[in-house]
Amino acid sequence: MKRAACLFLIPCLSCATSIAGAADAGANYPNRPIRIIDSFVPGGPSDILSRLIGQKLTESWGQPVIVENRGSAGGIVGTEIASKAAPDGYTLALAAQAPLTINPSVYLKLPYDPQRDFQPVSQISSAAYLMVIHPSVAAKSVPELIALAKAKPGQLNYASTGANNLLAMEQFNYMAGVKTVNVAYKGTGQAVQALLSGEVQVFIISPLVGLPQVNAGKLRAIGVTGLKRSPTLPDVPAVAETLPGFESIVWHGIVVPSRTPKPIVAKLSQELMRIARLPEVKERLNSQGLDVVGSTPEEFSAVIKSEIAMFAKLVKQIGFKPQ
Repeated sequence: MKRAACLFLIPCLSCATSIAGAADAGANYPNRPIRIIDSFVPGGPSDILSRLIGQKLTESWGQPVIVENRGSAGGIVGTEIASKAAPDGYTLALAAQAPLTINPSVYLKLPYDPQRDFQPVSQISSAAYLMVIHPSVAAKSVPELIALAKAKPGQLNYASTGANNLLAMEQFNYMAGVKTVNVAYKGTGQAVQALLSGEVQVFIISPLVGLPQVNAGKLRAIGVTGLKRSPTLPDVPAVAETLPGFESIVWHGIVVPSRTPKPIVAKLSQELMRIARLPEVKERLNSQGLDVVGSTPEEFSAVIKSEIAMFAKLVKQIGFKPQ
């Protein structure tokens, strides 16, 4: 009888030890440097955001936060690396929309599962894209761009750096009834240089990177991809004013490998929500066309799940063939 009681207590004690260990992990976290894996090359919106978040986490916790840019294959390489990291809270991933919610529908096979391999922590920002063109293009509005594309089918090139702006422009082509040609680039910085040089004529770009070029007069903004105009650029029409229902939103957040202890996820989430609401952070992001979100893990998880289904439907609707 005593032996049976001991055998019963062993798993209970093991479970209690595990719970206590997780709690201790949360209480002592962080006690060493943290890394943020950014799945895109330096100079893009995710790079800017990851370094801002890293700076604020260092200020809060006194631990170095190192950003690692692992950009390649539309965010797939860096996302795979993050998915296989130790689930201890010391590897964060700057989650962009494309690797988690769009790639499952545009690639036949991925080396990670967005919902199985990651625990969402907090969505940091959300924003409509800017549709920008080179000033030499003979169009000053979305209707004029559509007319030009119809007059010159297959002669206008657009830049893409991943599945998000690729899919946004293909949605534009589908809804406008035009044919523009995709030219893929490894990163946003490279694509912007191609646009500035006239190598491509159109780019759907994050306002975080596009606005400085527009304000400097180097690029022309002809539309925003939200359903409504942006308060940052009230004179720039929404593409939806010409193509009703057209919408393409970009967001960024933080995820960690699945099985990361819940106390660590909770601590990270609370800190990221606090950082997102700091006046200087809100002012910086708002001034560059981004809305601050600062969501809970549950809210962010719901966004990811909903968008995976939404993009799967969109890909079928426009006839995009998975690669």
